[in-house]
Amino acid sequence: MFWRLVAQLLRGSRGRLAVAIIAIVSGAAVISALLNLDLGVQNKLTQEFRTLGANIVISPAGDAPAQSSSPDVPTLMPADDVLQTLRQLPPAQVTAAAPYLYIVARSQNIPVVVAGTWLDQAQKLDATWKLDGNWVASREDDSHCLVGHNVARRLHLAPGNALELHYLDRGVQCSVAGIVDAGDSEDNQIFASLRAVQSLANLPGQISLAQVSVAGTAPVVAGYATHLATVLPQFQVRPIRQVAEAEGALLGRIRLLIISMVLLILILTALCVLATMAALAMERRKDVGLMKSLGGSISRIVGIFLAEVGVLGAAGGLLGAVLGAGLSYWMGLRVFGTAIAPRWEVLPATVALMVVVALTGALPLRMLGNVKPAQILRGE
Repeated sequence: MFWRLVAQLLRGSRGRLAVAIIAIVSGAAVISALLNLDLGVQNKLTQEFRTLGANIVISPAGDAPAQSSSPDVPTLMPADDVLQTLRQLPPAQVTAAAPYLYIVARSQNIPVVVAGTWLDQAQKLDATWKLDGNWVASREDDSHCLVGHNVARRLHLAPGNALELHYLDRGVQCSVAGIVDAGDSEDNQIFASLRAVQSLANLPGQISLAQVSVAGTAPVVAGYATHLATVLPQFQVRPIRQVAEAEGALLGRIRLLIISMVLLILILTALCVLATMAALAMERRKDVGLMKSLGGSISRIVGIFLAEVGVLGAAGGLLGAVLGAGLSYWMGLRVFGTAIAPRWEVLPATVALMVVVALTGALPLRMLGNVKPAQILRGE
């Protein structure tokens, strides 16, 4: 009987309730879209910021003595501990990690900066690189190298050409796999395998630094840096704060905007439901008076009306959550150029919010408790 009365009330006030359901569906759709964006924007922004390159650098400690006898090689550090740590990093959030050994060699009697690294990882550290040719897929490939755009132009190199590098009385030859156009200092460098450059410089087991790219917010990056500093206390481990802090600040501003919009929409939706329920409360005075005259308790009567409002909130929240998922998909395509997948946890959260908002807007129904059956029966 209880739910039959609720269904009858819903059918009997379709005109006024349509206004409330439209407000609830509209509010739920926007809130669902914003919540999906809030949950999805972190991953999207993180991916965008990872294109800026590494965000953690491992380098020799500031008070470490120079381990190179040549002015063309900067301060070095032993590679074994660092490489072992890089290989053991959890792959879930570490998108790339690579050691680097920098030397100034000569090619065609022209000084060039040569970076020995893991070539399969170097390309992942900076997604902005453009390549004319082929990537080097193996870090153990000593026969191929990548050449920066500016160096290739000075040395008249193209993919497939042979390149000779000389350092002191030693030399090495590699085949140019590709020409790198990074739009940065990498355009002035040659990238070869770490082992080949160590052999050329006669610096086995030595590196200049290591770079790590961690996917996540600034606190996540700082946590990885702290972990690495604990594991490698003899080296200096520092996050690149410009990248991490810029990402964190942008995420914070976007989240503040989303939360503000959600609160504003909740308030507006509650006000719309409040106005509709106030009008319904005046219309239903006769129904309440008749129910009370037949012995119905006020708690039971108000419970029927609150159930009606709760059904409206749940139905509007469910429909709005579905529409909001499509809206967030479209907004992701427009803003980030890629779709933001709906998150399952947004659906129950949106429905719950709309039920709370609907019940909050139903406060005028409390006035029905003051209805006197005698006055209603007398036609007053």
